[in-house]
Amino acid sequence: MGKTVISAPPGVPFVDITRAFEAPREAVFRAWTEPELVVQWLGPRKYHMEIERWDARDGGAYRYLHVDDAGNAHGFHGVFHGAPTPEAMVQTFEYEGAPGHVSLDSLVLEEHDGRTVARLHSVYQSVADRDAMVEAGMGDGVTEGFERLDELVGRLAAVA
Repeated sequence: MGKTVISAPPGVPFVDITRAFEAPREAVFRAWTEPELVVQWLGPRKYHMEIERWDARDGGAYRYLHVDDAGNAHGFHGVFHGAPTPEAMVQTFEYEGAPGHVSLDSLVLEEHDGRTVARLHSVYQSVADRDAMVEAGMGDGVTEGFERLDELVGRLAAVA
């Protein structure tokens, strides 16, 4: 299993996240774009994910909820920009609990010898917005989600 590396340098409005997966790029891309796979890994284990919309194409929108055991829901939405490909994709991201604080997320997937490195670059509208996201526990959620993604792509690669 890979290690999630998160970098949030002081004074700049971005976060860089890198993680290697023991799976081919196509499996990682499918897990990132196919809604029936996305619900199996995106976010912490303590939440059940419900997808309302997931249209991974240029101009396509998404909206999903993370729901806890008590029924409390946290909504997220955004838009895909450009056609997602196994090499890269771009989308906006907004947490509905803090409306108006949108990030632009760029994902690059690099395959080397059947192993895929995911590089995610998230740009926020301000350093304060970026810091608020980090302080809200983004790192823990991303790390746990990527652990779940690692498990999922391992299963996908095993049946391919």
